[in-house]
Amino acid sequence: MKLAMFMQPLHRTGLSYHEMYNQDLAGAVHADAVGFDELWVGEHTTQRTEPITNALQFLSALIPLTKHMKLCPGVLNLPQHSPARVAADIAMFDHMSKGRFLMGIGPGGLSSDIEVYGTDRKLGAEVMLSCYEMIRAIWATQPPYNLATDYHKVSIQHTVNHELQLGYMPVPYQNPFPRVATSAMSHASSTAKLAGAKDWDLMSAYFCTRDAVVSQWQAYVQGAERAGIKPDARNWKVGRSVFVADSQAQAEDYMADASNSIRYCFEFMVKNLSSIGLISAFKTRPDMLDAEVTIEHCIREMVIYGDVNSVTEQLVALSEQTGPFGTLMTTFHEWDNETLWKRSMELTAKNVMPRLSDHMGPLLDAQ
Repeated sequence: MKLAMFMQPLHRTGLSYHEMYNQDLAGAVHADAVGFDELWVGEHTTQRTEPITNALQFLSALIPLTKHMKLCPGVLNLPQHSPARVAADIAMFDHMSKGRFLMGIGPGGLSSDIEVYGTDRKLGAEVMLSCYEMIRAIWATQPPYNLATDYHKVSIQHTVNHELQLGYMPVPYQNPFPRVATSAMSHASSTAKLAGAKDWDLMSAYFCTRDAVVSQWQAYVQGAERAGIKPDARNWKVGRSVFVADSQAQAEDYMADASNSIRYCFEFMVKNLSSIGLISAFKTRPDMLDAEVTIEHCIREMVIYGDVNSVTEQLVALSEQTGPFGTLMTTFHEWDNETLWKRSMELTAKNVMPRLSDHMGPLLDAQ
């Protein structure tokens, strides 16, 4: 079983860009040092407190600073990118990192990003798939190029010079290409079904209810089986906010602080999803009122905290509801208390994960 960290990354207002970047870099370096297997970093162009506008650019700074973790965009919002640009950048990054890379892709859901790029939310999944197929076609083709997918065209025909290798697009270090992952947020997600049909990895977002997480894997299995693919739960990454302390009392004291960074994160997410009419993502009953989606409800449903024994027991209980999954994807929360959060990451990697792997391994083997 693997341990991943997802960085939105979400910060409080008032910090300068370099303060946010410095903390995110320090968090990533610490994750690698204590034994995390993967780091996933989000990107948004127009969100001040989620400051990483280009995940690959940020991750490239981590190549010489880390040794073990795979460095992964979580996710590249493909409708907001040129497929030729992404294909070239991924190939370069894959070589620079010598294959320490997984390719996270998504349709791009932040409203202000959709507005600034002029993309259509309703067509997001279609354009994402078209862009991905073009990227694959570029990597599989020798120049000259004359390629077309549903929404994209790439052509280099008149300027190809084989002697000078002009007009050549780079291909990845990994042969034939890096493994792909995409994220799911909604109940019975169509993106999860697409991931299954394409044999991609599935990432269930940390702010999904447990029932939604279960339904996403069911959709993945449905998509895979219809495509004649045997679904493998090792390819499923389940996101959760996890805080581990040296004692249960210490964990409860931290969570009782009304200003802690986990509470801040869910306050932000509730306001954000409410503003675009997606508050239902947090609901656990069809008749649940908007007013019932409180921060306390989100913490009960989506946050796991306590000492090592308690957190391990909660994760085992989660897996008994969801079924086995191959990667626990914890959420990076702003270091309002750097000492506690560094310790939490260390305890998660060195104390919780071995026990969780002992429980999950036989279940994964028995699929």
